Amino acid sequence: MNKEALTLQVIEILSKAGFTLSDRCNIRPRSFDLAARRCNILLLLRVLSNIDGLSAETAREMRHLSGFLEGSPLVIGSKSRDQTLADGVTYFRYGIPSINPGTLYDCFIEGVPPLVHAAPGGLYINIDSERLKSIRTARNISLGELASELGISRRTVSKYEGGGMDASIDVVLRLEEILDAELVCPIKILSTERDLTKQDHTPEPSEQPEQNEVSLLLTPLGFFVFPAKQAPFSAISNDSGDTTMLTGFSTYNRTMVRNARLMSSISSVAGTKSVYIVKGECRHTQIDGTVLIEESEFRRIDDLDDVMRLIQERNIDKGDTT
Repeated sequence: MNKEALTLQVIEILSKAGFTLSDRCNIRPRSFDLAARRCNILLLLRVLSNIDGLSAETAREMRHLSGFLEGSPLVIGSKSRDQTLADGVTYFRYGIPSINPGTLYDCFIEGVPPLVHAAPGGLYINIDSERLKSIRTARNISLGELASELGISRRTVSKYEGGGMDASIDVVLRLEEILDAELVCPIKILSTERDLTKQDHTPEPSEQPEQNEVSLLLTPLGFFVFPAKQAPFSAISNDSGDTTMLTGFSTYNRTMVRNARLMSSISSVAGTKSVYIVKGECRHTQIDGTVLIEESEFRRIDDLDDVMRLIQERNIDKGDTT
């Protein structure tokens, strides 16, 4: 399936599942194609015919942007190398869950999460290790006895119970048959609350992007800034409180206007503010909700609160657009 058809299918599934979607991100290169929200679930989605097309740099930016936005990065594809992605199976690329449209449908429309994940060597299932140990000990079954029944080593069963090893599908089915109990843990394709702390998503020194114009302007005012190289905005920033901003920086031109409108769409879905710092003169104060501030005016601001006050004032007048 080509990317265009795949993207339209993803849009159809998420719309049917009750998600609000941003406009499609049509820049190159790009770290994500769509932002989608349903209640407290925010997805940053990358659509690829072949999931092996995801680069390490793109995955890194997806993870960090998702962390700032308290969302989850997700790749939707149809194949890996020459292999078709299977329904109900999660494939990971650089730590990002990657699934096919069928699995996306099952997860968000049918409410059935994937149970199997692909790893070198085959397909595996996460075992509820605490439940396995609890049932085994309650029934006075020794590690050796259970290992013998399964035809594996005692050490392997011990690793299952310690949470240090996933099991093949055949082993899990046999375990559930022997113990007459469900032991499967669904695969988590959404980031947990712990995953989304700012500390967890602060780049390591080796991953820290080079500062750009937005970093140099916002950091002295007290913002924490993550420069973005593959997004319609130049950076995403946080004021150490509850305010997150998508921030662009360029001269006033057609590309800037297009990006400002796309930023407005993304910020509406993600629940952020959207600001464009304009080099040179600018005739307008906002575009579809993205506030415009001339660089010369911005450089006269020396307080974070003044920035937020100016953004609030210019967002009131929705009639002043291109």
